[in-house]
Order: sequence, then C-alpha cells, then structure tokens
Amino acid sequence: MSEVTRLLAAIDQGDSQATDELLPLVYEELRKLAVERLSHEKPGQTLQATALVHEAYLRLLGPAGDELRWNNRGHFFAAAAEAMRRILVESARHKRSQRAGGDWQRVELSDVEIASPRPDVDLLALSEALDKLEARDQRKASLVKLRYFAGLTIKEAADALGISSATADNDWAYAKSWLKRELTRDSTKS
Repeated sequence: MSEVTRLLAAIDQGDSQATDELLPLVYEELRKLAVERLSHEKPGQTLQATALVHEAYLRLLGPAGDELRWNNRGHFFAAAAEAMRRILVESARHKRSQRAGGDWQRVELSDVEIASPRPDVDLLALSEALDKLEARDQRKASLVKLRYFAGLTIKEAADALGISSATADNDWAYAKSWLKRELTRDSTKS
C-alpha cells in the first residue's frame, strides 16, 4: 500500500493530521498536472497552476469534500482531475457571462496580424461533449478526463482505471474520434 493510499484511508477514518500530511506528498504531482492542463488553455488565462491546485485540493479535502472517499491513489487523482476540469469550466463560464464582458474578446494590437498555429479548444463545448460521452460510456469519458485534464499517460490512466494499456489505447482512439465528431457537429450548428 502506497503512502498516499495509507493517508487516504486515515482521512477516511477521520484522522485530521493525515490531511496535513497528504498535501506535501501529492502537491508536486498535482501542480504538474495543473501546469500541463493550463498549457492547453487559450492565451489570457488568468488562473494560475498554484491556484488551480489549491482550489482542487480544497474541493477534495475541504469542508464540502468531507463526505468524499477514495479507494486508492488512482481514484484520488481521478477525482483531482475531475475537480480541475470543473474549476476550469466554471472559470470559462464566468468569463463568458455578461457581467464579465460576455462574448467580447480582448485583442492586443500587437497580436492582430499573428495567426494562431492551431485552433484552441472551446472548453465549454468540450465539457458538454464529454458529458454526452459519459452518458454513453463512462469508462471512455473517465479516460479522457485523466488524459486531457490530468495529463496522465495511457499507462498511468489505465492503471488508475484498472484496465489494460491496450484497452486504454482502444478507448482513447474511440473517444478522440467520437469527441472530434461531436465538436465538429456542434460547431456546424452555430
């Protein structure tokens, strides 16, 4: 049993000291996941990796997270990936709200003539498509969350989900093409 799994079990038993001991063990890994995830965001993202890690950790172990329980290290990191996803979606929704400027986009004059090397993913559209995929196949949706939002490798995600790397490879290929089709379909409706 890993030290993280042992601490998660202690937290489950109500040991408040275990909560304090857990953060130093998982902080660097969570921060790497947050940095990886934020590197895929559109330019102008105001949320920093440290803030994302802290917010996700508070959601997982804070007062509202008291009723959450984890089976093992993989389950904890899957929950962390989901928490980061929700935080980023909430941030994107807030930015889109009328109070925050609605559909207006800030354009720096020095950036006007520079073309983006690749189109950025619309996080809200991705989240909606991911919810549809989850309704069809929860395992494939979980794999996407672990790979895309937590930055895990196929092997790491397969271990977290308790499936073989070959199955994860197949699920990843299916999920990518399903999501691409879904996002393309949604963009043509607009």
